[in-house]
Amino acid sequence: MFCDLWLIATVVALALAFDFVNGFHDTANAIASPISTRALNPRFAVLLAAVMNFVGALTFTGVAKTIGGKIADPMKLEAGLYIVLAALIAAIFWNLVTWYVGMPSSSSHALIGALTGAVVAAAGFSAVNAGGFTKIIASLILSPLVAATVGYTLMSLVRMVFANANPHRINNGFRKGQLFTAAFQAFTHGTNDAQKTMGIITFALVAGGFQNTLEVALWVKIAAALAMALGTYAGGWRIIKTVGTRIFPLRPSSGFSADLGSAVTILTATLLSQPVSTTHVISSSIVGVGLARRSSSVKWTTTRNMVTTWVFTIPATALVAALSFELLRWIFNVS
Repeated sequence: MFCDLWLIATVVALALAFDFVNGFHDTANAIASPISTRALNPRFAVLLAAVMNFVGALTFTGVAKTIGGKIADPMKLEAGLYIVLAALIAAIFWNLVTWYVGMPSSSSHALIGALTGAVVAAAGFSAVNAGGFTKIIASLILSPLVAATVGYTLMSLVRMVFANANPHRINNGFRKGQLFTAAFQAFTHGTNDAQKTMGIITFALVAGGFQNTLEVALWVKIAAALAMALGTYAGGWRIIKTVGTRIFPLRPSSGFSADLGSAVTILTATLLSQPVSTTHVISSSIVGVGLARRSSSVKWTTTRNMVTTWVFTIPATALVAALSFELLRWIFNVS
């Protein structure tokens, strides 16, 4: 029992560390636009995002239940705690590497790929819930396409409605509007991304026999929300620079459209209890806005590099998680 308590404490600590890293890794995307357009002061934007992430994280639990029970059944895995431990090691490793090089990869992809890889290493491919895993992958693939379409549509409408308006007045108006869209986007980020950490902790609690349902405990909600809020406040300036300036040079109107488009997409996914990559959604919305203004303005080299990182994230983290599990199996003599 002491060993199990030590192990679950380690898993929870690592999960919250992942959430903290997620806060400064992924949440940077949510405030990159208003900072790059100078709509918000960077310090205020980070504080606003931290507060709204916290509120969003406490609002929903559907995504947490999807992560906790749709990839694999934690009650059927004998080495469930070690599986989660290996998955978290791999996901944190990937987040730190991509953060260091300033590439906005997906924490969601990292966690989902890592959990899947660890499950396969421990119990084989048959232990993965094919139906649940397929639906999650489908939402991860479709959501950037939806975000790009929504961003394109909103930007096209803005250009049409304000075609003959005074540019100075329009810019001032949309800068003020970005206060709302930045807060909304940070809120939706919390409703989806923080849920993944809640789900992985719940997965571990069920696998370790500490609870027998996928209901998210109140202390798990508060701990995950706080970890993400603190991580957000720590900031992610490398990612902000990439998203805010290296995909498409944002103006207040385009920043407003990109923020609103991505926030609507993320919240829709949350209401459907589907995990999405907020990184993919936000970046894709910016690309959609860029296409609506002028496709030649989109920096396709940066976009191509980001897509390459996205494609490799799930297989890379699955492999690292599988190797981590084998190492843990050897160290702790896991059967």
